[in-house]
Amino acid sequence: MALGLALLVALPVVVAALPAGDRDTSAAELRARVLASTDQPFSGYAISTGGLTLPVSDALTPVADLLSDQTTMRAWYRGETDWRVDVVTATGETGTHRDAAGTWTWDYADQRASRGSAPDLALPTAPDLLPSALGVRLLSEATDAELSRVDPVRVAGRDALGLRYTPADEAASVSAVNVYVDEQTGLPLRVVVRSADTTIPALDTRFLDLDTATPTAATTAFSPPADASISSDRDLTDVDLGRGDRAALPDVLAGLTRRSFDGVPAQIGVYGSGITVLSVTPLPGRSSQGLRAQLAATPGAVVDDLGVRITSGPLALMVAGTSQRQGGGGVYLLAGTVTLDALGAAATDLQNGTGTS
Repeated sequence: MALGLALLVALPVVVAALPAGDRDTSAAELRARVLASTDQPFSGYAISTGGLTLPVSDALTPVADLLSDQTTMRAWYRGETDWRVDVVTATGETGTHRDAAGTWTWDYADQRASRGSAPDLALPTAPDLLPSALGVRLLSEATDAELSRVDPVRVAGRDALGLRYTPADEAASVSAVNVYVDEQTGLPLRVVVRSADTTIPALDTRFLDLDTATPTAATTAFSPPADASISSDRDLTDVDLGRGDRAALPDVLAGLTRRSFDGVPAQIGVYGSGITVLSVTPLPGRSSQGLRAQLAATPGAVVDDLGVRITSGPLALMVAGTSQRQGGGGVYLLAGTVTLDALGAAATDLQNGTGTS
């Protein structure tokens, strides 16, 4: 009996230590298989571990928790608009159900359901950290020159071919992303994001168990119970952006080209591509003071005439500018996977109006 239990406990470690089979597949071919894997159904358990510490406001606490803590997820995936992800905690579960019209988020303990529209641009949630989703997203804009093969590993008892994405942009704060791809299906089974200044991954997400059979429709479907409390999720269109008479954001900041997303207010700018992305959001003067003080109190913060900026792993944050009441052009929150130098360059462009329009 004792021997049987010991073998059962040791089995996952033994399986993970088995040598992984490799294939003569080019990096570009492997990326193509990953991007084609969005049609592959599956179910399984995954765990995401974040290594970032962020001084944030209450509104961003859920995001900070995702990026600094361990998140355990159970997923059922039938297609891009038909899936379910449950986040498992010590006190219960919260389920996110995707359908053609958007998402339902269900809090089992509080019997509370919230409806979301699944916009093109939104703050990250637990389902975004599944290896299958994150791997596709990060590789979708990588160029062939930024890709290389690395050694295979075993993930969830399966052979996973290694693919490395090394961003070429000088503004990039991410040094490398390793994506380990299921040899049979092309599904990303593990994603490891690293920055240059630490050996600890900024993010490591992996499947612990995976079944590629199609889950039943009843498993992913959701209708709120009759006695549930129902609300609507906030998105970027609901954010208080302060006064609307600021100068239009430029098309290029710090050498990064602005991107366009449906439904995103014109006052919010998103720049860059791949994993090198910078967002610029106007802050009302009344709310910027507290965040500025939080950043300034962070060890390693850079405080100068441009504003206050910090880094945590590959993520950089900055409060830049001066309020319009004080004669400035407004206060902005700059955030992204860029270097401190890139943040400073972007803030200078905003301050001097030298960004390319």
